[in-house]
Amino acid sequence: ERATNYALQARTREEFVRLLTAELLERPGYFALDVEINRAGAPPLAELPPLPALQPTEVVSMQEKGAIVLDTRPGREFAAGHIPRSVNIGLSGQYASWAARLLGLRTNLVLLAEDPAKVAESRIRLARVGMDQVAGYLADGIAGWARQGLPVEHIPQISVQDLARLLSSDADQVQLIDVRLPSEWEGGHIQKAVLKPLDKLTATLGGLDPAVLTAVHCQGGYRSSIAASLLRRAGFQQVVNVMGGFDAWQACGLPDVRSAP
Repeated sequence: ERATNYALQARTREEFVRLLTAELLERPGYFALDVEINRAGAPPLAELPPLPALQPTEVVSMQEKGAIVLDTRPGREFAAGHIPRSVNIGLSGQYASWAARLLGLRTNLVLLAEDPAKVAESRIRLARVGMDQVAGYLADGIAGWARQGLPVEHIPQISVQDLARLLSSDADQVQLIDVRLPSEWEGGHIQKAVLKPLDKLTATLGGLDPAVLTAVHCQGGYRSSIAASLLRRAGFQQVVNVMGGFDAWQACGLPDVRSAP
């Protein structure tokens, strides 16, 4: 270990600390509030009251008062049809962590999921990070919403080949947003992309044109679906999600740019 472990090559305490902390991610803002919740004592998860099933008209009223519809379905299902201004964070990934990072612990939420079991899972996972202001869930999901004749929006999905053709033929008419981490970006990125890490996306929209076609990608597709919903919520009307993300771009042998070591 002394001969080969990079961390043991440091000659001073300061160098050792720098080596081990240089690549650490920024601590999420909700951690500090979680500390206070833990000190005070959070209510046991087993004692959470049952969530009410809300009718579409009730959800509309709650949205008007500031509540956010959190759509927990997979990205493709969300893209095919969703409630306007809703936010998509799929259960398949780091659901609760992203919800806390992007929405905060004190946001009033209405859940939308495929079935009651997914609603229950969504609610428990949110409670584990201190998000307990869940007003209820949409009865019958998106189908119940559509049956009431309420508006449904969708987000087009494009392949990496479609994106490559778009960038080569009409680059001035499209803005490409990469929502990965800076370390991922340095390992390789699409030449005409702009780096906007997901956790800072809504705070760094300056310089982007909401009226221009906006393509968004991440590494595999999970984070870009979240980002696409946030962009639509922020007023970007022409948003497309790049399926498969940068992994698909590389798998198809498309050119990328790599930062110098």
